[in-house]
Amino acid sequence: MMSSASRIMYSFPLILASASPRRRELLNQLGIHHEPLPTAIPESPFSGEAPERYVRRIAAEKSLIAQRRIGDERPVLAADTEVVLEDDILGKPLDEAHALTMLTRLSGRTHRVLSAVSLRAGNRHWDALSISEVRFRTLGQDEIAAYWATGEPRDKAGAYAIQGLGALFVEHLSGSYSGVMGLPLRETGDLLRRIGLYPLPSFEEQTRP
Repeated sequence: MMSSASRIMYSFPLILASASPRRRELLNQLGIHHEPLPTAIPESPFSGEAPERYVRRIAAEKSLIAQRRIGDERPVLAADTEVVLEDDILGKPLDEAHALTMLTRLSGRTHRVLSAVSLRAGNRHWDALSISEVRFRTLGQDEIAAYWATGEPRDKAGAYAIQGLGALFVEHLSGSYSGVMGLPLRETGDLLRRIGLYPLPSFEEQTRP
């Protein structure tokens, strides 16, 4: 297996329409050279909008706004991740009481994590959706309060981070770990392949003398 130190960092100028350090970390894991361009848009579902449609729309809007901002042909990648319980999009906690309500609802139950990815290059647009299921063990109120006090839940969908202390709550995961983090790598790799930006060398390159 190729070590992280020996991965090729591609010079292809990919724009990441996000300020998320987790998404940057995941792209770095693939060895994809990129430039972050934080893109903020109103994030609230339309009346009757299904969660799957919502995350795809938000990711697409982020990539479109970023593309218009840069004003050139560089490809733009954007993503949106939401925690969904019984078709209710939980969003990010507004305050401690909101976070405690979210985590209490998630306690001992299975929820879905939807992570949409949008890629634009010129006038072309592709997107993909990752759906994972996460089951939490039963959480105590003191434990939930202690978790909030760490500061980790404050800007996280569903008020937890699976890559951090939130992993202590996860009893079972079915789907994409990187998708729950915020950028599903299998789907992202499939999209990047469309523009010739793929982390693995081609078969011809592997067998070239």
